[in-house]
Amino acid sequence: MSRVFNFSAGPAMLPEAVLKQAQQEMLDWQGSGMSVMEMSHRGKEYMSIAEKAKQDFIDVMSIPDTHDVLFLQGGASSQFAMVPLNLLGDKTTADYVNTGAWSKKAIAEAKRFCDVNVVATSEEQKFSTVPAQDSWNLSSDAAYLHYTPNETIGGVEFPFIPDVNIPLVADMSSTIMSRPIDVSKFGVIYAGAQKNIGPAGLTMVIVQKDLIGKASKQAPSMFDYATHANNDSMNNTPPTYAWYLAGLVFAWVKEQGGLTKIAEINERKASKLYGAIDASSFYANPVDVPCRSWMNVPFILADAELDAKFLEEAKKENLTTLKGHRSVGGMRASIYNAMPEAGVDALVAFMQDFEKRNG
Repeated sequence: MSRVFNFSAGPAMLPEAVLKQAQQEMLDWQGSGMSVMEMSHRGKEYMSIAEKAKQDFIDVMSIPDTHDVLFLQGGASSQFAMVPLNLLGDKTTADYVNTGAWSKKAIAEAKRFCDVNVVATSEEQKFSTVPAQDSWNLSSDAAYLHYTPNETIGGVEFPFIPDVNIPLVADMSSTIMSRPIDVSKFGVIYAGAQKNIGPAGLTMVIVQKDLIGKASKQAPSMFDYATHANNDSMNNTPPTYAWYLAGLVFAWVKEQGGLTKIAEINERKASKLYGAIDASSFYANPVDVPCRSWMNVPFILADAELDAKFLEEAKKENLTTLKGHRSVGGMRASIYNAMPEAGVDALVAFMQDFEKRNG
C-alpha cells in the first residue's frame, strides 16, 4: 500500500526520509548491535545521539547562548503548570492572551497557582482573530505573559510577536520550526513534538537561563526546570526513541536548507490551499485573513450534509484525517513541515473536483 497524505493535526506526518533511516537502523544502530530503544541513556552510543540532536536543534532554531534546551516528557499540557511553578517567583499574577482552546486550557491550569489576568480574548469573535496588542489590558506586576502563537484547533495564528517587558512565554506546539523566529525575544518556548518535531512523547522547552532555578518551593522536583537543566534532561530516563527520531528530523530540516527554506515551502503550501478556498463559494475559512495559520487550515462546506461524503471520497484518494476537531466541525487540513507540497496540490485538485460534482 502506498503512503497516504496524512493531514492529521497530531500525531502528524514525519518526513519519509526520517522514517526510512529509522527503519534501516531499527535493529542495529550504526554497528552497535542494538536498537536505539534498547540503549542505556547513559551509554556512549546514546549520549552521542542525544548531544547531536540537541546541537542540531540549537542550530536549526538559532538558539542563543542565553537559553537552554530541555528534552522533557508530559506533553505541552504539563507546561501549563510548569510555567507558573517556575516563573512566578514572589509574584502572584500572570498575564494570558486567550485566542482559542489551548489558550483556555493554559489559563485554567495557571489559575491553580496564581491570579490570571486575561489581557485580551477573541472568544466573542468565536476565536476567528487575534486582538491587536494596543487593546490589551496588561498588568503592572505580572510575572510573565503567556500566549499561543498558533491555535491548532481554530487555525488562528498571531501575525506578530507580542512586545512586552516581562518574560514572554509561548506554546509553540503547532508552529515551532515552521519558519525562523528570534528566540531571544522569549523567556520560555515550549512545544509538544508530535507536529513538526517527531513522535508523541517528547516535549521541547527552550528557556532563558536566568529564569532557571527560581521554582516555587511547592513545585515537585520533576516540575523544576533546574532539575532537568542541571542533568542534561536525564535526571530520569528520557523518552529516548522519541529524542532520537527528533534528532533525525532536525538533521532533515538542515538538509532542506534550514528554516528559511522550510518557511518558503510552508508559505507556498498555505497560499495554495487558502487560494482554493477563497476562490470558491463552496468552501469557506472563518479566520480573519491576517490571522490565518500556515499549519492548520480549517474550512467548511456550503452544505454540511456533504461532509461525510467529502471525507469518504477524500480517503479513497489517499487524503486522510481531514475531519475538523469535534468542537468546531467541518474540515481541517494540517500541513506541517513533513506534508509535501504534492499533498496540498492533491487536496486542492480533489476539492475542486468535488465542488464541480456537488456544488
